Amino acid sequence: MTILAIETSCDETAVAISRNGREILANEILSQSDLHALYGGVVPEIASRNHIQAITKLVDSALEAASLQKSDLDAIAVTYAPGLIGALLVGVNFAKSMAYGLGVPLIPIHHIHGHIAANYIAYPELRPPFLCLVVSGGHSQLVDVRGYTEMQIIGSTRDDAAGECFDKVARVLGLGYPGGRALDELAQGGDDAAYDFPRASIEGAPLDMSFSGLKTAVINLIHNAEQKGELLDRPGLAASFARAVSDVLVPRTIVAARALRYQAVCVAGGVAANSRIRRDLEIAVKKEGHTLYLPPLALCGDNAAMIACQANFEPKPGPLDNLACNAYATMPL
Repeated sequence: MTILAIETSCDETAVAISRNGREILANEILSQSDLHALYGGVVPEIASRNHIQAITKLVDSALEAASLQKSDLDAIAVTYAPGLIGALLVGVNFAKSMAYGLGVPLIPIHHIHGHIAANYIAYPELRPPFLCLVVSGGHSQLVDVRGYTEMQIIGSTRDDAAGECFDKVARVLGLGYPGGRALDELAQGGDDAAYDFPRASIEGAPLDMSFSGLKTAVINLIHNAEQKGELLDRPGLAASFARAVSDVLVPRTIVAARALRYQAVCVAGGVAANSRIRRDLEIAVKKEGHTLYLPPLALCGDNAAMIACQANFEPKPGPLDNLACNAYATMPL
């Protein structure tokens, strides 16, 4: 089955084409990060307008890269939730029009399901069930992946997501947007014991997380140093912050893996590109005797290949079944 997928949940316009879910024939991504860097973060209206301008050309580019015609497509998949509502509507409406015009089914995909499915592309041998740590810009969750479409959250953040904290700390440090990669680069060679930051725990909920206190502690430290004219050890601060985030995520992942007794532990989402978190997970999971599946960096961030992959495992609708599909800013997993 040949599926063209569209992903416009935030500030990347992405189009991909897959065959049978795991073979990616084209994977086109147009980032808007340079535009939003001027404002220190994503401006929803700008994101939506640029999706409109880019999406048609990107679809044509993907078809050309795959050496296919529109008539070769068996279905159109699209991210419909969660995300920026205006950005999602661009992708959903374009996908609906394309599916209707071609007379093929439309397959709506949950964005987080897509992130998890990125592991199927990188590791064709991977099959559910497994545990997945989802760490994207707006989500920090431990997910029991019981099947390709059957998933349950067993632990999550009670407030901010880890990715939000990385971006906010990077912004306060003047590292710009997107901040995760810049903060990771700054941390290289830094002393991860230079600053002692809090690690929160939730009484009665050992798998749940909280990052708001950590974020506040780091930002207050930076502001206090600026007000007093004190020099900060910026690499040490970045390394200490990354260590604190990892110290929240990794132990809970191990506790969840023990509870579920799954051999496979997966990671998904943009924060999975962080070198400290990747390294700590590799060490901890290996020590437990489990197998860790880390997607390559190119599949950690938002992309349409993951959406195309997940679409292959969804129930196949009829050509007109989902044409009333809408976009949603929030949606349970």
